[in-house]
Amino acid sequence: MPHGPDPATGPDPATSPGTSRSTSATIAPNILRYLVRVADEEGVDLQPLLTRVGLDPAVMGSAALRVSYRQGSDVIRQAVEQTGDAHLGLRVGSAQRLTAWGLLGFAMMSADTLQDAIETGVRYQNLSGAMTVWWARWEDVGYVLHADLPDPALDPAVAVFLIEEAYSSVVTLTRLNLGASFAPTAVDFAFPAPRDTRPFDELFRCPVRFGAAGNRMVFPARCVRAAQPGRDPITYASTLELLDAQMASRRGQQDLLEVLEISIAQSLPAVPSFVEQARRHASSERTLRRRLAECGTTYEAIVDGVRRERVEQLLRRPELTLRDITRQAGFADVRALRRAVRRWHGVTPLEMRAGLLGRLGPATRPRE
Repeated sequence: MPHGPDPATGPDPATSPGTSRSTSATIAPNILRYLVRVADEEGVDLQPLLTRVGLDPAVMGSAALRVSYRQGSDVIRQAVEQTGDAHLGLRVGSAQRLTAWGLLGFAMMSADTLQDAIETGVRYQNLSGAMTVWWARWEDVGYVLHADLPDPALDPAVAVFLIEEAYSSVVTLTRLNLGASFAPTAVDFAFPAPRDTRPFDELFRCPVRFGAAGNRMVFPARCVRAAQPGRDPITYASTLELLDAQMASRRGQQDLLEVLEISIAQSLPAVPSFVEQARRHASSERTLRRRLAECGTTYEAIVDGVRRERVEQLLRRPELTLRDITRQAGFADVRALRRAVRRWHGVTPLEMRAGLLGRLGPATRPRE
């Protein structure tokens, strides 16, 4: 297919959709909005958590809002903990509607066949708020939709949530588009089988396998090739023009964010001033601030994200003291470092280091 990977090798990381840095605010927060709705139904208020990562109600209500992969992952991880729902991803995916995907959902509804709709979704996935990397192709078993995680080192609970959400939303939206009787031929999950697999059987209504080599959903050939009830070639073509324009704009925004992040990361422990960054980009301060606002972020937020990434890297090095990390990450003193880590993760730097080292290998006594 035109926008998928090479059939022999799978997706090419160099061309796969998605930002190359986890701190870039490039993801439309559709998943988070539905997550808030589902958590609220369970009596769990996620707003304090959202506010802590910079997503207050006014920000969440903005159509222009973009969040970083890191922000999204943090919210999901803590939401899973707070709700105690082992299948939260299934519920969030099942709650979604094509209208949540904006123009992309409209384009997919007006595509000629389900295969055309899937290929359109893959091509423009960066506009949908996807936190997985989608690709699809014909295989021996049929037409297969694959989902990969951009970061294989994700917290396991977040990884399971994202894959559950991804495929439950696909099957839910396909039924809304084609009819309630739709069912995949098979669904494979790379994560281990949960204690209760009944919710998967009830949702997908097909053989479900866990601990597989990868995540995939196999579609019946007759459904993939059949004409969609909402197909409209003229609407489809005109919508694609708008999506292409959005993609071009998004690429420019993503390039700006990544250039700034790299500039800050290379300058630490010093942080270039906003005035200096504007000069480097041959831009006025006002113009640069406006461009960042269009990306849904600020220079201060980008600096905070890069510092956070640097601190997490340094905490994995047991030979470094907190004073070393403070100095290398550009904080004024150790107290400022402690406040930042507490704000990011809700724990102290030493507690976070102990957790990181515990996951990476033999426990090492933290050094103050």
